[in-house]
Amino acid sequence: MMMVMQPEGLGTREGPFAGGSGGGGEYMEQEEDWDRDLLLDPAWEKQQRKTFTAWCNSHLRKAGTQIENIEEDFRNGLKLMLLLEVISGLCLRLPRPDKGKMRFHKIANVNKALDFIASKGVKLVSIGAEEIVDGNLKMTLGMIWTIILRFAIQDISVEETSAKEGLLLWCQRKTAPYRNVNVQNFHTSWKDGLALCALIHRHRPDLIDYAKLRKDDPIGNLNTAFEVAEKYLDIPKMLDAEDIVNTPKPDEKAIMTYVSCFYHAFAGAEQAETAANRICKVLAVNQENEKLMEEYEKLASELLEWIRRTVPWLENRVGEPSMSAMQRKLEDFRDYRRLHKPPRVQEKCQLEINFNTLQTKLRLSHRPAFMPSEGKLVSDIANAWRGLEQVEKGYEDWLLSEIRRLQRLQHLAEKFQQKASLHEAWTRGKEDMLSQRDYESASLQEVRALLRRHEAFESDLAAHQDRVEHIAALAQELNELDYHEAASVNSRCQAICDQWDNLGTLTQKRRDALERMEKLLETIDQLQLEFARRAAPFNNWLDGAVEDLQDVWLVHSVEETQSLVTAHEQFKATLPEADRERGAILGIQGEIQKICQTYGLRPSSTNPYIALSPQDINTKWDTVRKLVPSRDQMLQEELTRQQVNERLRRQFAAQANAIGPWIQGKVEEVGRLAAGMAGSLEEQMAGLRQQEQNIINYKSNIDRLEGDHQLLQESLVFDNKHTVYSMEHIRVGWEQLLTSIARTINEVENQVLTRDAKGLSQEQLNEFRASFNHFDRVSRGLALWAGGSGGWWRLGTGPDILSSLQKRNGMMEPDDFRACLISMGYDLGEVEFARIMTMVDPNAAGVVTFQAFIDFMTRETAETDTAEQVVASFKILAGDKNYITAEELRRELPAEQAEYCIRRMAPYKGAGAPAGALDYVAFSSALYGESDL
Repeated sequence: MMMVMQPEGLGTREGPFAGGSGGGGEYMEQEEDWDRDLLLDPAWEKQQRKTFTAWCNSHLRKAGTQIENIEEDFRNGLKLMLLLEVISGLCLRLPRPDKGKMRFHKIANVNKALDFIASKGVKLVSIGAEEIVDGNLKMTLGMIWTIILRFAIQDISVEETSAKEGLLLWCQRKTAPYRNVNVQNFHTSWKDGLALCALIHRHRPDLIDYAKLRKDDPIGNLNTAFEVAEKYLDIPKMLDAEDIVNTPKPDEKAIMTYVSCFYHAFAGAEQAETAANRICKVLAVNQENEKLMEEYEKLASELLEWIRRTVPWLENRVGEPSMSAMQRKLEDFRDYRRLHKPPRVQEKCQLEINFNTLQTKLRLSHRPAFMPSEGKLVSDIANAWRGLEQVEKGYEDWLLSEIRRLQRLQHLAEKFQQKASLHEAWTRGKEDMLSQRDYESASLQEVRALLRRHEAFESDLAAHQDRVEHIAALAQELNELDYHEAASVNSRCQAICDQWDNLGTLTQKRRDALERMEKLLETIDQLQLEFARRAAPFNNWLDGAVEDLQDVWLVHSVEETQSLVTAHEQFKATLPEADRERGAILGIQGEIQKICQTYGLRPSSTNPYIALSPQDINTKWDTVRKLVPSRDQMLQEELTRQQVNERLRRQFAAQANAIGPWIQGKVEEVGRLAAGMAGSLEEQMAGLRQQEQNIINYKSNIDRLEGDHQLLQESLVFDNKHTVYSMEHIRVGWEQLLTSIARTINEVENQVLTRDAKGLSQEQLNEFRASFNHFDRVSRGLALWAGGSGGWWRLGTGPDILSSLQKRNGMMEPDDFRACLISMGYDLGEVEFARIMTMVDPNAAGVVTFQAFIDFMTRETAETDTAEQVVASFKILAGDKNYITAEELRRELPAEQAEYCIRRMAPYKGAGAPAGALDYVAFSSALYGESDL
């Protein structure tokens, strides 16, 4: 017949094996069967008889009695009732026993005992009082095993396991560090005695020298464990070493009974270990948080120091006198943008991520929020970074402006030198000529000739007035633009002006003298006069043409260059007419020679009215004809250069017009992901990681665009009509995209931390997200506005406006938050809502973030450790004292965390404490921000 234990509720007694309610059902389900056939094994029967007898006597001894024969001494029910009263701790709860010696008296007493067992939630199956009274050994042993299970093993639980599994897990954990010990069951794992010795040594290392034990001496090991347990732990000897060693499979129930005694003997030590584990966990969280705080402070200090060193360099606006020096400054600025700043952008982003992660961990562990040192808040770093970018933009604008200024200065200086040289060449000898007194010995005709010549000179002098004024204007502009060689320019210009004034004075004096002599001289050669009148303007035209052909230019586009080419072509179209005028002027000189030959006059070697000879005109004409093809070549070279620049502009614009909308689309896409995430957090994280990888893979396009931008700057091209995107726009958008995806990933990571720490299900998180998004009206409005016409590049060139979009994304205003709570079933008054707002918006920013909303909802449903629990754990370690000593901390905690507590605990100030006592109550409160460490 098979006797089965069933996990049923209270009921009638039917046998010796039972299943109780609650935890009792679990251990009985694991035990399952008591196979009568197994009890036929004499070795097992012998082990059970000895073990169960010793177990019963260990309790009956407290009542001053014992049993000798287990099947005989329980037959009258008296000692059975006494045993139940002792082990239950409920003295006199059983009915009074019948004193008679008749069979029915014995059956009544046994029934009273069995009824008591049933009242404890154990249902006995297939057994009656008659079998116990008749001395049925197997049924008696089964009944005693049921009592052992109910009162000695049922309450054993390790990490919510059943009784048998809990006892086995307890043994495995306690013996894990010991060599040659591998507890897998309650029969063969105990045959060599090392497991029992390991249990004793783990809790009382002073009783056994485990290092001297040998695996090949099982009997010696077992007897050592039995003797030590009986002598020092008050655990009677319930087994024989020889029976265990010589039996292939020792009786499981006998071993479990004996091992359970060790569990109860060491229960106090187990409680202390649990308390120590709790303290270790709390301290580990605190140490990790402190490490994160130190890392934040270090990273923030380094970033702020870099900004502090960089800003003065960017604020230095001392210009250089030469273009090459300014080009070196521009190259240094490019190196800063390309090499030095990008790692700092990553550090800034990582700093914000670390700060958010730390605050999330502090909230999850119910620690006070981390407040960085003065000047190292995230907002302080953001302000410093914003100031850096403003100074950086101003420095770039100054560099480009200074380079343009130097270009113009160089152009003006070259033009000044050229015009000054031409003017000095023209004035050379003019003062000497005007100072001559040749008219005194001249005839009337010669005087008249001198007068006409002087008139022609005055005409030429008047024509040069504009050139002198132009030279003075160039010098003044060079001074206004702070030209570095302004002193030499001023000196040369002053010399030209002084000489010009002197020429005017000399010219007026000579005219006065010639006019006085004109009355004496009557003859004049009309042809020479005509020559002079026509040659002078033609000569001026030639001088102007030479000057124009040698003039330098500064253009920035193909159109401007084409206009110069067109003007030059128009000039070349006038050359035939000029050639005809040259022929006419030279014809006048030929007519003069013909008249002299006809009338036998002595021809004058010079024209009295003009110093210009036909040879001079031919020479200048030849000069003009030589300069025309030279200027053609120069204009074509300039046109080619401008065409190359135009190709560079179009090449840059083609890439920028593709990259700009791509970045804009990604920014909007990340915004939509952050505002309306669906699926599990792991799926969201996978999607965001994929987005992040796509963005990282796109970096090569940004690098190519940077290369084209550098080519444009090296060619001194600063404008581009083919695109609305500048390199600064692309950089700002790219940095904003990287920051946005990093922040969104960090938000999902914090949600994972919250979910795992609070035990939230994915459905709960989805419900919270749906409720939040429904009332997040500000976020949806801003997202629609930012994605409308115009795009992010039209909001501004800096990151401020883009950052404002991010700051408002995923936040609820207080009215929306109140509506959200009401929709979730909260009955809110003004006082209660104000209290909740101080929790979700401690900085009074006027908005509720999704992370704060999640924290609030999890606080409403989750249960976490508190300062009171930590105090209770320390009280256990201190043995119920209000203080604890350093020795107790070092004994119960790992070395590192014990020393951590000793350094931070304040001395105990209560009465009756020994020297060196520590106040663990104040220390526990400080861990949760209720006082100062």
